[in-house]
Amino acid sequence: MCRVLAYLGEPVLLDNLLYAPDNSLVRQSYAPQHLRMLNLAGFGLSAWDRAGRGPGQPYTYHTPGLPIFDAQLRALARKARPTCVLAHVRGVQFSESAAVGPEFLHPFLYPDTAVALAHNGQLHRFEEMRPRLQRHLRPEVSRLVRTEIDSEWIYALFLSRLPEPSAEHTASELADALVETLEILGEARRDLGIDVVSSVNLFVADGKAIIAARYVFDFGCYASADPALSDQLDYLSLWYTLGRQYTCHEGEWKMLGEPESAQAMLLASEPLTRDESTWLEVPEYSLVSFDLGGATPAVGARMIEF
Repeated sequence: MCRVLAYLGEPVLLDNLLYAPDNSLVRQSYAPQHLRMLNLAGFGLSAWDRAGRGPGQPYTYHTPGLPIFDAQLRALARKARPTCVLAHVRGVQFSESAAVGPEFLHPFLYPDTAVALAHNGQLHRFEEMRPRLQRHLRPEVSRLVRTEIDSEWIYALFLSRLPEPSAEHTASELADALVETLEILGEARRDLGIDVVSSVNLFVADGKAIIAARYVFDFGCYASADPALSDQLDYLSLWYTLGRQYTCHEGEWKMLGEPESAQAMLLASEPLTRDESTWLEVPEYSLVSFDLGGATPAVGARMIEF
């Protein structure tokens, strides 16, 4: 399974998210603490800068290589100070049939769209689901789909749930579209009789809001003959921390300030520090959001029910 990170708030040095902390995202690619497999199938990043030119359009970086050895990424991380980040290290099953390459890297962000998505998980028997999902895609979105992997199809399905994929949307609209996406996936699984555990932790960001869902279909139901499910024995983790500023304080990376007056949110598949006391675990079957699009920052949470 993959590892994902999302941040929204005051400008933060990318290095402070990707490399510097005890359990940084790059470190999670080869030494995750909440996962029993490595994430060696590439790295992707979308990052927004509210003070930069074209604040609604992020700069992106994708590489099928290992981020720990990527000198260009390290140089970028030491200079860039974005206000919103969605980053992803990709893990795949160790198999000759695994889909690996630049086109499979998250976050997905189609041209002329305002929101990016990253996925942590795997949909069982997804090849059977694609024809049923096709009917739910907008034609203009369907034409942009390049691969057959579940993650990109989830992104296309999510975009198709938005009132206008190329327009800006409220955090509430993004959250509603994410829940509707999960509902359609669930319907397709039921129609096909798929009742094997499938994780779909989802993250979306548009520079003004971040939404993350922690969800799994049919948790606890396993096809014992399928070795690919051995990494889904645990509910995939998702954590967040709220405050004023994420920084190194007295030798420890942490979010400073009170959560009640939060100016920033950091979400990750697992905490970035050995000390997890300032992190909260996202409840199972729920989503959390952080929105800077209004007059004041807004934190949201809801159970996923359909």
